[in-house]
Amino acid sequence: MVVEDEAVDPRIAQQSLQPRKADRIVGAQQFLHRRDVDGEQETCGGAALDRSLGHSMLVRVRARQADRAGGPADAQNGQENSGALVAGVDRVHVGRKPSLDPLCRLLGDELERVNQLIVQRMQSPVALIPQLAGYIVAGGGKRLRPMLTLGCARLCGYRGGRHIALAAAVEFIHTATLLHDDVVDASDLRRGRDTANAVWGNKPPILVGDFLFSRSFELMVADGSLRILEILSRASSVIAEGEVLQLMTANDTRTSEAAYLAVIQAKTAELFAAASRIGAVMAERPLEEEEALDRFGRNLGIAFQLVDDMLDFSAHPTELGKSIGNDFRDGKVTLPVLVAFARGDKGERAFWRRTIEKQDQRAGDLQQAIDLVEKRGALAETLSRARGYVATAIGALSIFRDGTERRALSDAAAFATERGF
Repeated sequence: MVVEDEAVDPRIAQQSLQPRKADRIVGAQQFLHRRDVDGEQETCGGAALDRSLGHSMLVRVRARQADRAGGPADAQNGQENSGALVAGVDRVHVGRKPSLDPLCRLLGDELERVNQLIVQRMQSPVALIPQLAGYIVAGGGKRLRPMLTLGCARLCGYRGGRHIALAAAVEFIHTATLLHDDVVDASDLRRGRDTANAVWGNKPPILVGDFLFSRSFELMVADGSLRILEILSRASSVIAEGEVLQLMTANDTRTSEAAYLAVIQAKTAELFAAASRIGAVMAERPLEEEEALDRFGRNLGIAFQLVDDMLDFSAHPTELGKSIGNDFRDGKVTLPVLVAFARGDKGERAFWRRTIEKQDQRAGDLQQAIDLVEKRGALAETLSRARGYVATAIGALSIFRDGTERRALSDAAAFATERGF
């Protein structure tokens, strides 16, 4: 994103809109935000891939648990259940770490066209709309969902041009939900930057989110496929249902794992599934392949959200790109909380009821929550579940011919549990 702003340092690769300044978008590049990693620049689709970590999430979690010698015997629960995972992680690091790079290289030109279309279609004579929309679009992100649309279309042999506009529609849906979610959650940090609601207040992001939703439907209608319109419009409604369901399960430690999974399947996995499935629809492939791509995207989306929920207790803000402990402060009941609650003693359960259900949170409570999810092996358990969903996602691609596209999509799925941001 190229922004007309005299204050932008030309030596800094990451350029974006500056809030409360008279900036305007004057052109688009690839939305590639670059960073140096061991002397090399690494870019992909909208955000740098963080590969500077020497160890995986699980290894770091286990190291912190090892530092707490003398804890209760059941602190070993996670260790007993995840020894094979640690070995697997070590093998990954000895070999090649999963990455989005293969998919980025495969889709480079197409993804640039998607980014250009996004800039074009977010324009409006109402100046605040492109300013606010550009702020969040230029704020980074992996562009994973539109990449799934592009990659799955190629996997199915599609060689037309419709996938560009539909990938942009998918990204508009996702961006609109981010704007709305940050208002609902009162979030002040996303991708390492102030959220739009922190800059402009609550009303503009809600309205601009509505504008982006409308733009996505304009692109779907222009495509002309009722089947694709059906898939993406249903995904939009299911996402909204998921967000409402999450409000209903918040502040309730009696929430079941099934209810929790219903939330993340709706609010996250549904768009992953739809973004993947429409690749087969564009290519006019049989229903079997449509359903396989749906399973691929859906299981990948669940894994992606599981890791997000784990990182809320285990990452550093610079890695996660948003404030740590937001879910805890909001009283959201995620898998790490459910596992820690189920494995905890009477005193620990009383802590979770006070902080989650009663929202009686005091100084030091977040750190205690982090200590408890580590002590009870909840982070390792969550990561283990995520890896299981990734394995299912990759397995769903087995009906397709092995080749560059399938391997790149598989690698992108494996990356979901290795990301550190």
